Amino acid sequence: MADESEWIKLPLDDRCIHKVWKARLHGYTEAIKYFGTLDSKSSEFSKFLGIIKKFVVDTNAVAQEKGLDAVLAFLHNAASAHKTSAEVSSGVVLKCLNSSRTKTKEKGIEILMVCIELEKQEVVVEEVMKGLTNKQPKIVAACVLVLRTAIGNFGSKIISLKPIVKSLPKLFEHSDKNVREEAKQLAVEIYRWIGAVFKPSLQNIKPVQMKELEEEFEKIPNKAPKQIRFLKSQQAEKEKFEEAAGDDGESEEEEEARPEVDPFELLPAVDVLSKLPKDFFESIEAKKWQTRKEVLDNLLPLATSPKIEPGDFAELVRVLKKVLSKDTNVMIVTVAAKCLCGLAIGLRKKFNPFAVACVGAILEKFKEKKVMVVAALRDAIDAIFLTTTLQSIIEDVLAALDSKNPSVRSETATFLARAIRHCTQATLPKSVLKPLSVALVKKIGDTSPEVRDAVALSLGTAMKVVGEKHLMPFISDLDKIKQDKIKECCENVELATGGGKKKKEKPAAKEPTKPAAAAAPAKSAGPSKAKPAKAKTRPASASSAGKATKSKKKTKASEESEKKMEPAYSPEDVDEKAADALPASMLQQLAHANWKERLAGMEELTTKIHNMEKKDIDCQLYVRLTAKKPGYKDANFQVLKAKFALIGILAEKGKFSRTSAGVCIGGIVEKIGDIKQSATAKETMTSMAEACGLQFVALEAISYAFDSQKNPKNQSETINWFTQAIQEFGFTAIKVKNFISYIKKALVATNPAIRTSAISTVGVMYMYMGAPLRMLFEDEKPALLAQIDAEFQKVTGTSPPAPFRGVKKEEKTDDVDGDDGEDDGDEDVGDVGGGAAPSIQDLVPRVDISDQITSALIEELGDSKWKVRGQGLERVQTILNGNKFITSNLGELPTALKPRLSDTNKILSTNTANICTQLAHAIGPAVKVHVRTLVPGLLMLNCDSKASVRAASITALSAWEEQVGLAPFIEDEMLNTVLAKESPFLRMEVFGWLEEKLAKYHTLPSDLALSVPILYAALEDRNPDVRKKAQGVLPLFMMHISYEKCVKMTNKLKPSSKTQVMQILEKQRPNIPAKPEKPGKAKKTKAAEEKKRPKTAPAKTESSSTDTSPVETTTAPTTTTKKKSASKPKATKSSKKQEEEDVGPPVILNNLKDKRFRDEDNLKVLKWNFNVPRDEIIDQLREQMQPCVNSSLFTSLFHADFKHHITAIATLKEAVSSCKEASIGALDIILKWVTLRFFDTNTTVNIKALEFLQVLFNMLAEEDYSMHDYEAYAFLPYLILKIGENKENIRKMVRNCIKTITKIYPASKIFQFIIDGLKSKNARQRTECLDELGTLIDLYGINVCQPSPPKALKDIAVQISDRDNSVRSAALNTLVQAYAIVGEGIYKMVGRLNEKDVSLLEERIKRSSKKVKSAAPPKTAPSQESKLTKQDVKKSSLQAPSNGSDRPSTAPSQTSSNIRNSNVPQVFKLDLDGLGLNDGDSNDNIPQLEDMDHVQDLLTDAVKLPERRLQKPNLTVAQLDFIISQIASNDIAISLQSLKQLDEALQDSDRCKVLTDHVDQLVVTTSLQLRMAFSKYMSDENTSKDVIRMYRCLVALLMSLFQNRMLATKASKDVLCDLVNGLITVLIDNRLESFEEGPQVIRSINMLMVKVLDQSDPTNSMCALLKLLQEYVAQESSSQKFVQLIMKCLWRMVRSMPEIIHDINIERLLLSLHVFLKAFPSAVWKERTNDTPLRTIKTILHSLAKILGAKVLNNLVLINDKNSEVELYLKKIVKNNRKSVGGDHINGSVQETRSHSSSSSKLASPRRASARTNDILAEIFKRIGSKENTREGLAELFDFKCKYPDVDIEPFLKKTSPFFQSYIERGLKNIATEREKAQSEKQRSKENNVTSVDSISSSEGGTPANQDVSTSQLRDRLKVLRARCGLDNGSEAVQESAPVKQGKPELVSSSSIESDTPITLGSSSSTSSTQAQVPNTNVDDLRKRLERIKKGGSMN
Repeated sequence: MADESEWIKLPLDDRCIHKVWKARLHGYTEAIKYFGTLDSKSSEFSKFLGIIKKFVVDTNAVAQEKGLDAVLAFLHNAASAHKTSAEVSSGVVLKCLNSSRTKTKEKGIEILMVCIELEKQEVVVEEVMKGLTNKQPKIVAACVLVLRTAIGNFGSKIISLKPIVKSLPKLFEHSDKNVREEAKQLAVEIYRWIGAVFKPSLQNIKPVQMKELEEEFEKIPNKAPKQIRFLKSQQAEKEKFEEAAGDDGESEEEEEARPEVDPFELLPAVDVLSKLPKDFFESIEAKKWQTRKEVLDNLLPLATSPKIEPGDFAELVRVLKKVLSKDTNVMIVTVAAKCLCGLAIGLRKKFNPFAVACVGAILEKFKEKKVMVVAALRDAIDAIFLTTTLQSIIEDVLAALDSKNPSVRSETATFLARAIRHCTQATLPKSVLKPLSVALVKKIGDTSPEVRDAVALSLGTAMKVVGEKHLMPFISDLDKIKQDKIKECCENVELATGGGKKKKEKPAAKEPTKPAAAAAPAKSAGPSKAKPAKAKTRPASASSAGKATKSKKKTKASEESEKKMEPAYSPEDVDEKAADALPASMLQQLAHANWKERLAGMEELTTKIHNMEKKDIDCQLYVRLTAKKPGYKDANFQVLKAKFALIGILAEKGKFSRTSAGVCIGGIVEKIGDIKQSATAKETMTSMAEACGLQFVALEAISYAFDSQKNPKNQSETINWFTQAIQEFGFTAIKVKNFISYIKKALVATNPAIRTSAISTVGVMYMYMGAPLRMLFEDEKPALLAQIDAEFQKVTGTSPPAPFRGVKKEEKTDDVDGDDGEDDGDEDVGDVGGGAAPSIQDLVPRVDISDQITSALIEELGDSKWKVRGQGLERVQTILNGNKFITSNLGELPTALKPRLSDTNKILSTNTANICTQLAHAIGPAVKVHVRTLVPGLLMLNCDSKASVRAASITALSAWEEQVGLAPFIEDEMLNTVLAKESPFLRMEVFGWLEEKLAKYHTLPSDLALSVPILYAALEDRNPDVRKKAQGVLPLFMMHISYEKCVKMTNKLKPSSKTQVMQILEKQRPNIPAKPEKPGKAKKTKAAEEKKRPKTAPAKTESSSTDTSPVETTTAPTTTTKKKSASKPKATKSSKKQEEEDVGPPVILNNLKDKRFRDEDNLKVLKWNFNVPRDEIIDQLREQMQPCVNSSLFTSLFHADFKHHITAIATLKEAVSSCKEASIGALDIILKWVTLRFFDTNTTVNIKALEFLQVLFNMLAEEDYSMHDYEAYAFLPYLILKIGENKENIRKMVRNCIKTITKIYPASKIFQFIIDGLKSKNARQRTECLDELGTLIDLYGINVCQPSPPKALKDIAVQISDRDNSVRSAALNTLVQAYAIVGEGIYKMVGRLNEKDVSLLEERIKRSSKKVKSAAPPKTAPSQESKLTKQDVKKSSLQAPSNGSDRPSTAPSQTSSNIRNSNVPQVFKLDLDGLGLNDGDSNDNIPQLEDMDHVQDLLTDAVKLPERRLQKPNLTVAQLDFIISQIASNDIAISLQSLKQLDEALQDSDRCKVLTDHVDQLVVTTSLQLRMAFSKYMSDENTSKDVIRMYRCLVALLMSLFQNRMLATKASKDVLCDLVNGLITVLIDNRLESFEEGPQVIRSINMLMVKVLDQSDPTNSMCALLKLLQEYVAQESSSQKFVQLIMKCLWRMVRSMPEIIHDINIERLLLSLHVFLKAFPSAVWKERTNDTPLRTIKTILHSLAKILGAKVLNNLVLINDKNSEVELYLKKIVKNNRKSVGGDHINGSVQETRSHSSSSSKLASPRRASARTNDILAEIFKRIGSKENTREGLAELFDFKCKYPDVDIEPFLKKTSPFFQSYIERGLKNIATEREKAQSEKQRSKENNVTSVDSISSSEGGTPANQDVSTSQLRDRLKVLRARCGLDNGSEAVQESAPVKQGKPELVSSSSIESDTPITLGSSSSTSSTQAQVPNTNVDDLRKRLERIKKGGSMN
């Protein structure tokens, strides 16, 4: 007993946690009694908050059971019991649910239910769900039981079913039988509450279990379950339930609907974006429709998932929309529409951002006639509409209704009908109904019956939604038939919202007792009979209501509606009523043609109305009389003025309805701009506003002014009237939201008067709303914003005038109860306006960001790594920065942010506080729901020792207090709990903050008194700052609690403390301020109050609790005091805002960069181009920079002191690493700011800026960023200015920057900026620029020189003559670098230089001892080389340098090859292991070593080489892809091996079938290697030897490919274009002549060209050639030889056109010809020297017309241009077809050929020599000019001079250069010498030669003496032998120039086409014209060639 006597004396709380279980048992028993005696808010309960969990987890079973009773008593009695819910629930789950004692388990479950009643259901369910993963099956089963009990007691509305449903499949798979049985019962309970929508979530359970569940589901009665336990906030529902349960008999038989649960919420979401193939976006834009359809078919199952995970679907929707809009394949369009439909259904409201764009595209696509497509489009647009509103898509709908296509109009109207079915009166407001109705009424008389029916259905549906009286004003002008049709549609339509026809239910009315009993069951028989009688007598609106209060409100609403709206009179009604009310004479006067009679009639009518009583005045009748013709368009201003005055009198005297106002408002607005009628019109509208409400009249007038008429004077005057009316009626008389769109429209009007009026209106609204109003106009242009701000400045400080007008009191007399009825949302907010402003929350749409708060983001915020947590916070800040106004639905974000407020990393906790500040501003007053979660953490943040952290916390607390008031901070002992922590920093900051805030409030919760003891302790704190702050806030505590209570509370203090505290209280007593006025009284000073409110705070709304509303702190009503009190919070706010932004990221991530670029494109901003920065340039940069950086950085950036600039640069340098994306997003403006620093004279700033640039560009290079042209143009010119700086270290840093920039910007473009730097007067700058140019040339080759190498080198060469020695030296060094690449060609490129400069250049070249090197960059270390390949070359669009000056410009650029080279490993990167190339064929077993005894035997045995298989018998697709990819390898050996393997595969007819689908891939890689061989290997001395072998292998492979007709036709147009381009480029490359086998390669390529043209698809071939011709004709610097060869290929195709005409797609060919002529019409060629391309095109057209005749005109379907030159030319040819001659000569006339032949035959005639010598010599000199035929041309010239010795060739020689003249002279001398030697050799070897010649001559029947005949015979024989050897018969002919006739003939001569000149291989025909061109070919040369060929054939 001694022990018992010890613990019995202990305090109760100590007994409850005593180590002796009996002591605890005794404590629990006493606690049960004690808790019942305490007040719910007693502080005694707080003693048990920390120990209550120990009651639950007591280790002694007996004590535990009693402890549970104590916990229940605590939960029932303590107001703060909810704070213990989490820990108590956790203890119950772990220690009670597994108890073997039944009562313990039951009490534990009861505790959980009570916690749910305390509105902690989320916490309880979370703890119970944790128990489901417990290892003890007993706990799991009990947890399932708890969940079932909770759902059964509270229902599915209270208990969230989503997490429970997700856990069910695992429970059904549990190993314990009891768990599975409990899971089954839980599923049954869930089904009882939500019904069949639960079944889709059970798809994954076993069939047997599903069958059992189905059986259980069938047993459940079809009666909706009811909630039997209620939350603390549901006391009203609880009382009703208890009352109903206490009644006898059947309380209620009516069937209540089950709680609606969206099955969508229970479905698992599918992540569509992550499942998209990587090549989706490339494949969907493929040229083959099969590819596009395949990728869409794969997308369709994903897109049609029932629920889709939200994400960034912008790109996917954009692509689908593009396919839907532009794809011509109807199957693809259908699938795309189905995909869009599925996405809209699966995303629901998350699809909203894309809805508007998709609706417009679908409406336009309704022109499609295919039923399949239209059906898919209907489904898609219906699904998309459910994600948006009618108001969002109204513009697209109206545009579609005006479409010229009747199908579009019909489908649009039908869609409208379906869409309106889903609308209600709230979602179909008048602002939407009016334009739709007007547009539909216009179309009801459409010529198409489908459109008429659809329009009638749409109008009927709208009538069903809004009611007949609201729609009748729009259809009143229609005839009766159409109106009846609309009404019939209205009766038949059924709304999706539940409304619709109920005619089938009418028979039930015959038995009134039954439906009455069903609708309103009675408690007894008596009342049940009485109710039907009452139902009959009640109005319809009242009888449909369920409760008396609802019926009362509806009755009042309908009565009010009847007052303001009345049935409209028809014209017949007006005539009838007027005849009864007015004499006939007066009516005749009113309608008289004479204005004087009409005026007299109006005066008489006005007098009559003056004398009438109010009840007798029919306002609508008289208004409609005034509107009768001529109505309000009366030409006489006096009559019109009298009409307006009469309407004003009617509005003042009679019961003026909105129907009457609607008749005349339009007419009044039409005349409000008339100077004679303006005053009267405004007065009339004011009178109508007093009668019908300003909201209605103003909205009708403004909407009419801007929507129905265009007179700017009327618009501006209407706005002026509206502005004045606001001041007269007050701001509460209107709903601002309805007018904002019109005000914005007026602000951007072109008429200045309208803009001025609108700005004045905005200024007046600012007086009422204050700063928040500006948020609505932030998207306007800066100039307009400046005007608005200026207007705001004018009215700042001006109090709004008191309203003196309002709705007439007569309208309110019938409202006994004071309830204001509203009419469909158009009612006035208040009848007598005040100065109160509407909340900004109602004007700005809010965004729900809960879908952006993903689970991944939550995981990041809770990650163990601080960097990851920091990234998560940055993502949250980005989301908030992108959404200014959001809803309070934040998902799990508040819970995730709460631990971050106490993060160990202070930067993260500061950032979290800043996020909380943003949340308060973005959510507004609704942020109150998150106070309990986040505010305690914010308060605790003040414990930190860092001032910046505490400042962030105070800023956040102030922001929350502005939105929700101070009361939520004090309730639930939140403030008391935080202040109890003994932290001097915490108390100092919180007391200081309370000192500012407490003075604003009249009344605060009584919990504030709990903090007084802590305040007293702070008064004695050892920290002086704490004491000071405590003394400062003490008077405010005394103001709220009262001085007397504060004194009384000192009794609990120690005597010493009490004395000291009392002294302080007495001292501070005189400082107690007077309590501020209550909010109700503060209405008189709302204007002053608005000044005090922060900019981001919403306007005040009426609050249900006056205790929590802040009011003004003014203690004296003087103006001075008001101003001070108004200005002080503003300063505080600005300073806090500054601190808030300081702790945020220095560079803010946004998407304004694209907007800045668009502004530059559209010339909306100043160009960044100046010699010295101008003020307007700096101001513009300041505006652009402000939203991209925080305030402190912004201040430093534009500060006058250079020290701030250094600080800003340091901050930016840190931001480069910490805010990479933000730095890239603001790169353009950062670079612009740095250029401003280049103009600073401070060296330190320049050095720091260049150091920052180096860091910045390194980061950009690592991110593989490509600099935009706008960024480069704004920065590089000014960087190059600094390269001429005096200080070497600055110049060095600039050079390093330029070197780094080449990694992110093409070197060719940088070259242009540097070469512009040569124009500078600064010699040092020119020197440095020249050095940089030399470096670029050395690194990237000659083609880095832009705009072209000759032009650039000329500019550089000019610097040789500079007077500065360093400039001269740098220029020479740069030219030496170029010489090392182009060799002697440098002299031609630099142009004409004076002798001195040339000698300097030659001397420097000799001294440099540099040899001509390859174009490739110099070899570096492997790592450097790879880096250069990936970065420098990748970014530089350079062409390969040429080895000679005559290199064709058509050669492919070096970049293209290099880029493809560098990308080959990436593009063709394959998994070798996956290909199976490394396994199966080789034996990798380790060999066994032999013994020494067998070594001799091994040596004597024959060596058996292992068998090696180079490839598998059958190529798989993967192997084939790999082999093809190896063709483009950088390693020549690998490439050749791949070519060999593919060539072998092509030889096998069976294996080559695998290549059918890979032809394009093969040709592309072959073309790529062909370019690489040309541009890279030919230029490299090390690889040039292998290039011939590469060429031969490539040609051999292509020859094998194109010999196979099936494979050749698979090559597409673009691929053929690329191939032909490469082949011709190699064909004209003069470097091949330096190789021994070069001519042979040329002949092989010539043969390949013939095969390509003959075997490939003729349409693709011709289109490819036309595309190439167009591209190279467009290039002025293109090689003429290249163009000629393209034309020769076309001529060959034309010659074979009669045979292949059936294989040609004429439509595509004509389209290609049209594109060419559109780009280069005939008029353009008049200015060109050579029009052969045009004549080639016309020849093709001529040939088509000759072959097809008039049918050719039927193939112009692809050409949409009515003025197409192709069509005109074809019509001309067809018209003249009968007159044309020529028989088989389709490409020319016989006469032309004959004349040509005759002229050729007469060449030897001396009579015609003077006339033909010029032509002959011109042809000869052309041959000499071509590299391939030079020798033949010289031989012909020699023979010509011998034959015509008298002809002077000097005129031709003078036209050439001196070098060419000397070349011809040397050539003629050499030929003369060779002829002499040949003559002497002919005599010695006459026998052999004569034998060979005779044999050849005899075979042809000729004689050796005839040289002409021998030449012809030898040529024919040579062709036969060459054909046998597989060589080209016409390699020389390919190089011949196209014949150019004198003058401008319409077509190319037929001889040019019919001869084999384009590609001569495979043709033995030769025309006389060809022979005539080469009359004297050396026979000896031909014989020698013949002998060589014979020897070669014998060797083979």
